[in-house]
Amino acid sequence: MAQLDGTLDVQRFIDERRFSPYQWMILILCFLIVAADGFDTASIGFVAPALVQEWHPTKAALWPVMSAALFGLAIGALFAGPLADRIGRKRVLIGSVLSFGMFSVLCSFSSSLSMLAVMRLLTGIGLGAAMPNATTLMSEYSPARMRALIVNTMFCGFTVGASAGGLVAAIIIPHFGWRSVFVVGGILPLALSVVLIVLPESIRFMVLRGWHVEKISAVLRRMAPEVSLHNLRFVLPEDSDSQKRSGLAVVLSGRFRAGTVLLWITYFAGLLVYYLLTSWLPTLIRDTGFTIREASIVTALFPLGGGIGAIGVGWLMDRFEPHRVIAVTYVLTGFFVWLVGQQSASIMWLGALTFVAGVCMNGAQSSLPVLAAAFYPTSGRATGVAWMLGVGRFGGILGASTGGFLLQAGVGFSTIFGLLAVPSLIAAAALMIKRGVSRSAQVEMKGRPL
Repeated sequence: MAQLDGTLDVQRFIDERRFSPYQWMILILCFLIVAADGFDTASIGFVAPALVQEWHPTKAALWPVMSAALFGLAIGALFAGPLADRIGRKRVLIGSVLSFGMFSVLCSFSSSLSMLAVMRLLTGIGLGAAMPNATTLMSEYSPARMRALIVNTMFCGFTVGASAGGLVAAIIIPHFGWRSVFVVGGILPLALSVVLIVLPESIRFMVLRGWHVEKISAVLRRMAPEVSLHNLRFVLPEDSDSQKRSGLAVVLSGRFRAGTVLLWITYFAGLLVYYLLTSWLPTLIRDTGFTIREASIVTALFPLGGGIGAIGVGWLMDRFEPHRVIAVTYVLTGFFVWLVGQQSASIMWLGALTFVAGVCMNGAQSSLPVLAAAFYPTSGRATGVAWMLGVGRFGGILGASTGGFLLQAGVGFSTIFGLLAVPSLIAAAALMIKRGVSRSAQVEMKGRPL
């Protein structure tokens, strides 16, 4: 048995070993959390047609129901990050999954649009808390050499869950009505929350908070049972000053403040593009003369390549400079989004370019939480990732509402897509500035990794 003496850097311990079956278990559970998140986030879109048929609401009355979860996602992320940096990733994860599962079931008992909007808001708070903490936990159990690929693979769960929601809705709504989608979307995460008890707490969080060495050793032995961990003191690869401060204090400190704001700008700009397209693409395409069926098929192609984009960009990030990889992907997003606006005459070219734009868009956006997790130290990691996601949600809200204003103002198809290329370029520029900020911070820390 390999014997280690003195102190043990837990991140180096993880980096130097193969990805163990125990870490695969963590990845699978985090994947399922994100899949449940995707199912419940997308569920309102799948039930909306049946809801309109039963309750006959006006478009103005339906908007609060459609957007309530987006506001909840922002609120949940902003509160959950600092809480996870204080009490741990596992507790907040289980609580968030329980929360959005319970409120999803309660959505099925709604008797009015206002009640449904409130339940969707509360569901969104749980959803907003789950994603950043799954990201943080998974990144802290991933070897540095393959962290981006692993975490981006986890993010594919969102697309799987959202797609599964569409299939489930198509099967059960004709037989059981729209309420059944919320019941399924609630029972699954409630059952999952019981299974999540087997998840370990973040190894880095345990060391940071001075947990008993036996608890830390027990988790490390599950990853490497051949290693003896007796008489060791566990440490983190970070400066002691950052370990003593709260998550918000770290994220907004002088060392990280500029990078934090640039990450917010990037994620905000990306979600503005994503939600404007996913919310209004069917209407935009239909207004150019194509049928509803053709518009639906082309729109479905946009998120379809999400898994390809996430895994591809993650693989590249582990081999090349991550900021440059994501920035180039955003530039490609802007280019292909612009090209979509030039192809209103051909449904085949429109579909192909929409698919490629979706691959780039999803790849870039899914990779930002990985970048944020690598930027912050353990004491502020959950807060940093969560606040980036939370602030970015307001970009999604702006994107969803801006599309309506542009259409009402009579802005043309090609002009809208030309305007959409601009936020993508802003995101790329912000990332390259962030790269310079990160390098300066590393020099300040005398070469120690962030």
